[in-house]
Amino acid sequence: MPSRIPRRAPTIGLRLVPAAPEVWSDPSGRAMTKHPTMLTQAHRNAAEHLFTLSEKDFIMADKTLDDLFHDTLRDIFYAEKKILKGLTKMARAAQLPELKAAFEKHYDETEGQVERLEKVFDIIGKRARGKTCPAIDGILEEGDEIASDYKGTSALDAGLVSAAQAVEHYEIARYGTLRRWAQMLGLTDAVSLLEATLAEESATDEALSALAEQMANEKAADAAA
Repeated sequence: MPSRIPRRAPTIGLRLVPAAPEVWSDPSGRAMTKHPTMLTQAHRNAAEHLFTLSEKDFIMADKTLDDLFHDTLRDIFYAEKKILKGLTKMARAAQLPELKAAFEKHYDETEGQVERLEKVFDIIGKRARGKTCPAIDGILEEGDEIASDYKGTSALDAGLVSAAQAVEHYEIARYGTLRRWAQMLGLTDAVSLLEATLAEESATDEALSALAEQMANEKAADAAA
């Protein structure tokens, strides 16, 4: 009765080459003077690393626009939760009453934006769950640095506006992309939700620009004169 041969992991590009006892060809075709049985463990590890198709390779080959939409949705969901905390800090740090009011208003809008994102998750049949976003973490950290480094100075409000607009521009880019992908994927209800948030973000960016030009920047410049 024939003996059973253990099954091994599938390999790509590796074929056995008949060789004389003292001459052997490696997978790249180079002649080796050692017998195959005398190969070092390092050679064996290298061959396995180069020619074995892993499970991760199979998974990555199947990524689609649906997956990208979901991943980016998780990204902005995480970002909005972090932005809520950032807006609280900015409102507390701002000197101009008008800037404090703008941050507080956008805090309320952001809460509504989180709710819209939760509805989009429902539309695609996924649980509302964020994914760490180093980009928004870095932008918010810069805002914290400005609030700390310029505390009590005439340039503080101008710096806070610039930090807040960096956040807005990030959000506008994300929501614009998500809206377009939702259109391509036929997610009509999601498109409407994302468009509503995109309109709010654009309006907030314009309001911050007006505050900067009319008040914050002038305040910082007058002190420097």
